[in-house]
Amino acid sequence: MSVASCVIPVVKSPKDYQAYRITPHDSNRLAIIFDTASANTSLTCCVEIFDVGGKTPPNRHQWAVEMFFVLKGEGIASCDGKRVRIRAGDSLLVPPTGTHLIENIGYGRLYTLTIMVPNEDFAELIRSGTPVELDEEDMAVLGRVDSLMPY
Repeated sequence: MSVASCVIPVVKSPKDYQAYRITPHDSNRLAIIFDTASANTSLTCCVEIFDVGGKTPPNRHQWAVEMFFVLKGEGIASCDGKRVRIRAGDSLLVPPTGTHLIENIGYGRLYTLTIMVPNEDFAELIRSGTPVELDEEDMAVLGRVDSLMPY
């Protein structure tokens, strides 16, 4: 009889997330939840935070599939010239090679859970940016207001 080995999962809370702006002038920030450095797998999972009027530059990935799940706010998603409105609860799947961008069109911040598989150097690009802090609004959206308080 063989016994399956149990792998202890990696557990993180919002106070553990590292956030970055890829360039100092970007109007969005990415808070890394899991990536190749923390999860030992070719996956990047982050919360993307778009300031009012913020957007990503048009970009594409050679092999990676990218998924966005809107946590809060509303925006416009564009892929290969097709535009669609997105809001809290909506999901968007961008296939490899699709030139896409996300733009915040709401009155408040837009938050998305963003997952890219395989990583395709996405985490490395994010980590090469400027470190930034998550503020109280960010922590409230992430559901852990208590993360602001020391244990």
